[in-house]
Amino acid sequence: MKYNYLFLLLLLSSAMFAQEEDAWVYFNAKPSAQTYLDNPLQMLTQRSLDRRINQNIALSINDTPVEKSYISQVKSSAGITIMARSKWLNALHIRGTRANVTALKNLAFVEKVFFADKTLNTTSKKVQSNKTAQTKDKLKTAVNYAYGTSANQIQMLNGQVLHEQNHTGSGKIIAVLDAGFPGVNTAQPFENLINNNRILGGYDFVSRNDNFYTGDDHGTMVLSTMGGYKENALIGTAPDASYYLFITENTASENPVEESLWVEAAERADSLGVDIITTSLGYFEYDNANYSHTYSDMNGVTNFISRGAEMAFSKGIIVVASAGNEGNTAERHIGGPADAVSVLTVGSVTASEVRSDFSSIGPSFDNRIKPDVMAQGTAAVVSNTSGSIVTVNGTSFSCPIMAGTIACLWQAFPSKTNKEIRQMILESSDKYAVPDNFYGYGIPNFGTTLGVENFEIPVFSIYPNPVKTAVSFSFPDQTTASVAIYSVLGQKVIEQQITNQNPVLSLQSLKSGLYFYVFDADGMHRTGKIIKQ
Repeated sequence: MKYNYLFLLLLLSSAMFAQEEDAWVYFNAKPSAQTYLDNPLQMLTQRSLDRRINQNIALSINDTPVEKSYISQVKSSAGITIMARSKWLNALHIRGTRANVTALKNLAFVEKVFFADKTLNTTSKKVQSNKTAQTKDKLKTAVNYAYGTSANQIQMLNGQVLHEQNHTGSGKIIAVLDAGFPGVNTAQPFENLINNNRILGGYDFVSRNDNFYTGDDHGTMVLSTMGGYKENALIGTAPDASYYLFITENTASENPVEESLWVEAAERADSLGVDIITTSLGYFEYDNANYSHTYSDMNGVTNFISRGAEMAFSKGIIVVASAGNEGNTAERHIGGPADAVSVLTVGSVTASEVRSDFSSIGPSFDNRIKPDVMAQGTAAVVSNTSGSIVTVNGTSFSCPIMAGTIACLWQAFPSKTNKEIRQMILESSDKYAVPDNFYGYGIPNFGTTLGVENFEIPVFSIYPNPVKTAVSFSFPDQTTASVAIYSVLGQKVIEQQITNQNPVLSLQSLKSGLYFYVFDADGMHRTGKIIKQ
């Protein structure tokens, strides 16, 4: 009997060890990186390269894809399933038994393996969580079928002043990372987007197919706060912006792979030249409690999704994220990616600008102010999949309301970097001088505080273009201006001071092809393309 009892224990132990685990395998190199850096259009669109040029962001090895031979070897390893990949973090999200995952450490190109269950990592200590189970941000939105007006959610941010100046998001691209977009291709409030080809594409990363007009209706409602258009009912904050729609959230379960799918989608958005990522998803608790995060993970550098969001910002993208809807639960703090340093984390207020009791609070675990800003998330006006205008509650909606307004602001200030736009938003907020961890820096003023009435663009031109030998710049009377010319690889090939009296720049030394210029003078920053014949 004693022997049989021991045998049973061994069987149970073996069964537990054979249970499949989620993990990330990180690689130590990218052998093919230089090939891609020499030919950047193989990995990034021209619009993505333009964004980097405009913000003086150099190409990096983390822009290059994960080594294909590494992926093949991991895929062919016993018992391993690849769930997602990240070039930014040079990693794969994998699933397999503990033994099979651990065996990957023996591959020469593997830097480390990190289990989603942190207790399985040799350097990790088990951290007990005393908080109650946290449901997904998107599932805590209460829909009330009350017909309403979207005026208040726009006017609270003074976004109507931007619209009055004809800054409605035109020329800006927003990627929406969410749970699904059914009805967007059929409901009336989205006709303005469909008929004007403002839905540029999308992808379902969960199901791995091109049908993104499916899934949960949460993303549909989110999109409507920005791109919806139904007169006297719903006007989105960025009705003339363009959009990519990416499904990264699996509503059937809650698993860390969704963080990896989110990062993969963010990388796709970057490669397509997106300006803004908005996401109303937040991650803290998982179905498998061993995978769940703790508050100590909310430091901006631990969570896979938060590191991916920070990487997106480093590429010149503004990342806007919901604070979360756990403000009245046992664990009230923001989750990932809202904890990331550069993410603009948006909490929720009522129509009268009082913090919604469900809005998650800060600080981040390393004691940074979070959320960053606030917008209306109680009784936010949205469209559902049938085109009916309803009201809903959640930071899921204060977030895109903010993101759309940011697109309009950036349209008004096209030469600003993402860092500069982010700082402008914070400085315009009503609690900027006295921020706290309930309201952050407060409610931004996108109108008079930012001086949108003074958006007239100074006279500037460059000619001829295309050019054979020399190009001339026309600009207001400035003492001097600095002009730099860059190759498509981001290499500076010419830098020269010019004046109104001598505004000519010789390009005779350059080979034929596409180049980029960066023009700087007092109060003026311009970037653009030059074609050398």
